[in-house]
Amino acid sequence: MRITELFDSGEFVVTAEVGPPKGFHIEGLLEEAKTYLSDITAVNVTDNQSSVMRLGSLATCKALKDEGLNPIFQLTCRDRNRIGLQSDLLSAAMFGIDNVLCLTGDHTKLGDHPQAKPVFDLDSVSLLHAVKQLESGYDLGGNELVGEAPKFAKGAVVSPCSDSIDAQLAKMERKVAAGADYFQTQAVYEPEKFIEFMEKAKQFGKPVQLGIVIPKSVGMVRYMNANVAGIHVPEEMIEELKADKEKTKAGITGVEIAARIIKECKPYCQGVHIMALGWESKVPEILKLAGLR
Repeated sequence: MRITELFDSGEFVVTAEVGPPKGFHIEGLLEEAKTYLSDITAVNVTDNQSSVMRLGSLATCKALKDEGLNPIFQLTCRDRNRIGLQSDLLSAAMFGIDNVLCLTGDHTKLGDHPQAKPVFDLDSVSLLHAVKQLESGYDLGGNELVGEAPKFAKGAVVSPCSDSIDAQLAKMERKVAAGADYFQTQAVYEPEKFIEFMEKAKQFGKPVQLGIVIPKSVGMVRYMNANVAGIHVPEEMIEELKADKEKTKAGITGVEIAARIIKECKPYCQGVHIMALGWESKVPEILKLAGLR
């Protein structure tokens, strides 16, 4: 099911993210997804996240769909040219996978194959345009597709807590013009910035899902503050993680913080996207504390 249908009906859409393993045995991933994520709207599958070589997103999406879950195919421009990207989109359509999230992708120098040549034939904006072009029945070369054209819910990413809200709004506007149907945000730890952004983003009329990364430890959030653009974890939140080390280690503090952010931001968005980073088992508790289940 295309998640845009649920946005259109006014449903608050809940999604979560899984990362394929560095191997082809995914029984554990499938079991965890069925156990902890089967009650949410859809499950994002990352595409060689952080430029680390893993099992492919498309194959994992197909396996999740076969188990009755609704996958979102994350597709980055780093590893494929426009021929490969369009081919994978048609493959997704053949498998009945009709949700896609278009990303530029992290540079290869950041991953486990820093000597690999990055492609970046397209970027996230031109990839959205490519999806829209396929939906019109033609490829980017102007060649007509055979048979029925595919139809996707076309997603994009925005960073509402970036230092420059205006720059992010400009990026969002370009992605809307290229065909984006919905947005998932970078992780939010500053609800006041998110709310300010959303007040201005209303002009585009597109549903936005609040992005949540569960804060696991002080070290993790310090790393994000230093290395991840568009994310800032406030010092008072870091102190909260410091206060009870055993509670933090057990994930209780991170779950409470995540649920609190969701509750505060929920009136201003149309859904939430949880990036659990291996803590998929915490997702049901977050949703319960946030009043979503």
